[in-house]
Amino acid sequence: MDFTTSPWPEGCRAALSLTFDDGHSSQLERAFPIMQERGLRGTFYVLPRGDKWREALEEWRPVYEAGNEIGNHSLSHTCSRGFSDNPQARGLEGLTLQDVEEDVMEAERRLTEVFPTEDRSYCYPCYQNHVGEGETRQSYTPIIARHFAAGRGLGEWPNHPATCDLHYAWSWALRGNSATELIGMAEQTANRGRWGIMTFHGISLGHLSVAECDFTELCNHLAHAKHIWVAPVRDVAVAIREWRVREGIAR
Repeated sequence: MDFTTSPWPEGCRAALSLTFDDGHSSQLERAFPIMQERGLRGTFYVLPRGDKWREALEEWRPVYEAGNEIGNHSLSHTCSRGFSDNPQARGLEGLTLQDVEEDVMEAERRLTEVFPTEDRSYCYPCYQNHVGEGETRQSYTPIIARHFAAGRGLGEWPNHPATCDLHYAWSWALRGNSATELIGMAEQTANRGRWGIMTFHGISLGHLSVAECDFTELCNHLAHAKHIWVAPVRDVAVAIREWRVREGIAR
């Protein structure tokens, strides 16, 4: 199917979102300054939990005020109990849809108190979007669709703006990738006219880390790649949603 317009800003062939999970200190101390110096904005998915959640969120105020999205990553960050060797461990298999909605919306209440926004995106902990198991397994993506502009999941391909599920958008899970690989992903996205989402955790330290030098080289490339729109997940999702309306794409 051919389209007469594009959801991307004029002159851009594709979109790319740099996203960061779990609120690691290296994101605040390394990734954010590198992006800020180059005029790049992204999405930082933080966890507003603990007794001092408000104070912890305030550390991210400079990131928010610089135009980055502070995204929702749930309150409890519950994943499958398959990560544990204890069959009684807390996990998504033992939760209900109501449990998840209450958890996610309490996180949203806290985030909104500190970082108000008209739209926000959600990031599935461990990329998992289900509760229950076997015959009782259900997706909780419909809950995310009711409350958020987008949901970020896991995939191996950049998202086509006409066909992707905005509430389970695919992203690349990155760990130890070289600058060459990262830049290649960005240009692959541009060549296909799609929306690529990169998921980072630690920058040069912590788990699932990418070296600071490789991240810096990617940002250097993106700062000069005028054919790629680098924007937070929320901003791209809203642009796609509005474009679908203009193009008459029923989604």
